Amino acid sequence: MLRGGMPGSAPIIVLSQNTKRESGHRVQLMNINAAKTIADVIRTSLGPRAMLKMLMDPMGGIVLTNDGNAILREITVKHPAAKSMIEIARTQDEETGDGTTSVIVLAGEIMAEAEQFLDQNIHPTIIIQAYRMALEDMIEWAEKKFSKPVDVKNETQLATVVKSCLATKMLANYMDLAVKIALDAVRTIDVTKHGYHEIDIKRYCRMEKIPGGSIEDSSVVKGVVLNKDIVHPKMRRRIEKPRVILLDCQLEYKKGESQTSIEIMKEEDFSRALEQEEATIRKQCDEIIALKPDLVFTEKGISDLAQHFLVKAGITALRRLKKTDNNRLARVTGARIAHDTTDLTEEDVGTLTDLFEIKKIGDEYFAFVTSEKTTAVTVVIRGPSKDIMNEVERNIQDAVNCVRNVLLNPRVVPGAGALEMALAHALNEKSKSIEGVRQWPYKAVARALEVIPRTLIQNCGGSTIRQLTALRAKHAQNADKNWTWGIDGVTGELTDMNTLNIWDPLAVRIQVLKTAIETSVMLLRIDDIVSGTKKKDANSEAVMPE
Repeated sequence: MLRGGMPGSAPIIVLSQNTKRESGHRVQLMNINAAKTIADVIRTSLGPRAMLKMLMDPMGGIVLTNDGNAILREITVKHPAAKSMIEIARTQDEETGDGTTSVIVLAGEIMAEAEQFLDQNIHPTIIIQAYRMALEDMIEWAEKKFSKPVDVKNETQLATVVKSCLATKMLANYMDLAVKIALDAVRTIDVTKHGYHEIDIKRYCRMEKIPGGSIEDSSVVKGVVLNKDIVHPKMRRRIEKPRVILLDCQLEYKKGESQTSIEIMKEEDFSRALEQEEATIRKQCDEIIALKPDLVFTEKGISDLAQHFLVKAGITALRRLKKTDNNRLARVTGARIAHDTTDLTEEDVGTLTDLFEIKKIGDEYFAFVTSEKTTAVTVVIRGPSKDIMNEVERNIQDAVNCVRNVLLNPRVVPGAGALEMALAHALNEKSKSIEGVRQWPYKAVARALEVIPRTLIQNCGGSTIRQLTALRAKHAQNADKNWTWGIDGVTGELTDMNTLNIWDPLAVRIQVLKTAIETSVMLLRIDDIVSGTKKKDANSEAVMPE
């Protein structure tokens, strides 16, 4: 409750009775604890020896994963600070597709480091200034000093980067397969037009999960795979070099939007109405047949009558496609999507497709529309169970994003905690030249960065203190030469990344640092949480974050 007024007079109550208010030091400690709790949930999912989490969703489904973002997406939290921690995992996933676990662990640790300064009554803005300085320095060092360029044309160098992205995932046993899939997929959808380099994974790289078979049967299809069968059994199931028409209108008689009533006076009127319907459909089909296509795809329905006309003309048709699939088909076939059959011209017909065929996989029929020159791609994922396929999908998504990051920004940094250790050492050195109170929070960022190598050692059961001290000494001995030394996440020993070959895209690591520090800065700025509901009825309760 906010009370005000002159001393000695009655207090003036500003906030309503059922509002709870937390302010000052307590709020900051609550936020730090929330961040630490979220980080602890994820901590064991970092590195190649990562544990999996099994999550039950409210519908009774199960999610099995060690992807930070996927875990946090399923957890429901009440605390506002914890919510923003979960949000950063999502940001990281959307921006770079990898590093979701590291960003949460790091943000939690940076928050925890701020606690001691708050206890000593150092003002949060001073801590924030120091964190900001540290962030700017780290980004500069990571870009200039602790990274090396990659030759984008060199497949083996790219494969190295994807392998280090996948080493911590479930697909680690099928490394070569996953690397090949990711490289093929991205190379296919990589387009440069009007001087703009575009790799649109969300739209043009689709994952199609087909249960059955083993994970090794997964492959990249240059084109589109649709879970559809032909609408009429007499249509052809395999066509080479088809001429394709894409529609998003229905090939059936237009029904009224709402209830339509027609009054019929005599019998001929009824047959006339039916004839009109038939004539409309025949006209639509004739307009299509005039262009002599082999294949017709439409987003809406195709009536029995239209099927009959199309079969007679030897045309194969598929109906009720998704809008997104139709857009991908346009990329594969070179056809233009027509909104009405009357507008069809020769330009709208796609002729780039090499092969259309329908295969039966497991129980279902799938239509494959493939072309060598396409810029849309489908990854067909096979696997024994739904959970495993979902996890494979998440892993391949990460791998594909990883390739995209390197193609768009061809620099890499050493993984496995080496970059973090090198930055920590550089921050420690620079902190000696910083005057005043700010050097302590600045140094604290260096300590927080060590959480990544420390967690890697913990997760594979190594002796944390001994190895970390050794790693620190290694970086301190010769900072210019030893910046590639980190932790081998499988054995817990110190290793040079040049021999272990674990390199991460620079974009991912910089995004991790930015997101972690920005979030900590935002959460440290909060000094008041007022929570209360507007009074709706006499017995409404205030909602308080726990």
